[in-house]
Amino acid sequence: MTRPIGYFVHHQGRGHAERAAAIVNAMPDDRPVVLFSARADIFPPLAAHVTVRVIPSLFEAVGDEPVALANAPTPSTLHCAPLGWKSITQAVAMIATWFDQARPALFVTDVSAELAQLARIASVPCVSVLQHGERSDPGHMAAYESALGILAPYAPSLEQPGRPDWMLAKTHYAPGVGVHGEAIDRAAARTLLGLPLDATIVVVVAGGGGNGTPATPLTLGARAEPDALWLTIGAVEQEWHATAPGNLRHLGWVDTPALYIAAADRVVSSAGNTTVHMIAAAGRPWIVVPEWRYFDEQLWKARMLDQAGAAIMLEHWPSHVGAWTHAWARAAALDLACQQALYDADAARDAAAWLAGLADAAWMPPGVAPSPGPAPAVDLLFESLP
Repeated sequence: MTRPIGYFVHHQGRGHAERAAAIVNAMPDDRPVVLFSARADIFPPLAAHVTVRVIPSLFEAVGDEPVALANAPTPSTLHCAPLGWKSITQAVAMIATWFDQARPALFVTDVSAELAQLARIASVPCVSVLQHGERSDPGHMAAYESALGILAPYAPSLEQPGRPDWMLAKTHYAPGVGVHGEAIDRAAARTLLGLPLDATIVVVVAGGGGNGTPATPLTLGARAEPDALWLTIGAVEQEWHATAPGNLRHLGWVDTPALYIAAADRVVSSAGNTTVHMIAAAGRPWIVVPEWRYFDEQLWKARMLDQAGAAIMLEHWPSHVGAWTHAWARAAALDLACQQALYDADAARDAAAWLAGLADAAWMPPGVAPSPGPAPAVDLLFESLP
C-alpha cells in the first residue's frame, strides 16, 4: 500500500490552504493525503484522495488555561508552546496517534516549527514550508535542519539573503503555487465585473491575515485623482477622521480577486503570498505596502519584490499626496516581465512530483537504487548538520 502523506495547514489567512490544496490535488489518486488544520472551511475543493482532519488550534487559547503557567519561559527552540493548554495537548495527541496508525511517508508543515520537530521526534520524515522573514532563530533552524526537504512557495529570484547553503541545497521552489494565473484581458474583466471600459482604475488588494488596509491613506490617493476610480477588495480598517471621496469604493471580500486585478490599470497591495502571486501573474504597475507579521514576513517579501524590480515597496502608507505621486511615478517605470517571471503555472504539479519523489526515496528498500528524478538526496540533511 502507498504510504499516505500528512500535511499541517495553518488557518491564518488564505495562502496556506490554497497552496496546500493545489499541491495535494496534483498528487496521484493512489497517494492518500490527510490535511490537519483548525478549520476545514478554508480549503478550496479537494480531490477524492484528500481528507481533512480538524484539530484544535495550536495558537488560540480556549479559556481554561492555568494562570500560574502563563509566564513560564519558552525555550529558544520553540515559538508558540504555552503550558497547560488542553487544546494543544489534544492536537498533538491526534497527530501523534495518526503517525502511529498511518505510518506516513512524509509530514508537511505549513507552517509550524513545533510540529516539524514533533515529526522528527516521532521518527516521521518531514518537509518544512519556508516563508520570508527573519527566521534564523533556533526554533526555525531546528525545523529546517530536521526536514528532509524545504518547500518555498516563491521564485528563487525572491530568495532573501542569508539562507545557509545547506538550506538552499534541499529547497524546492514553487513560484506562485496555489494561484490560478490564467491571462484575463483587461476589457473582458471589466465587462464581467460591470466596470467602465474607459476609466483609469486603481485596485487596492488587502490580504486576509490581519485587521485590514487602513482607509485614510487611500482617501488621500483617490482624492488626488478625481478622474480615476479606486476600488478596494478585502478588509479595510476605517478611521473616524477619514473623509472618503466619491471615486473610492470599498467592495469588501469578493469571490474573484484575480478578475479585479485583471481589470486594474494599477495595483496597490499588502505582501501576502497569494496576493503577491495573483498580481505578479497579471503584471501591473504595482505598489506594495507590507503589513505587520511575525518575523517581518511581509517586510522581507516586499523588500525582495522591490529588489527584483517587480514592485515598488513603501515601508509605510503614504501620508500626503506627494508620496503617492512619487510612488506611482516609480511604479510606472517597472518592467512587468519581472513580475510575470515570478509565477509558474506548473508549480503545483512540480511540487507534488517533488514531494512524491522525496517520499519514495525516503522509503526505498535497502540496496535498491532510487530511479532518476527531481527528488533531492535524503542524505543532504545529515551531510549538512555539524
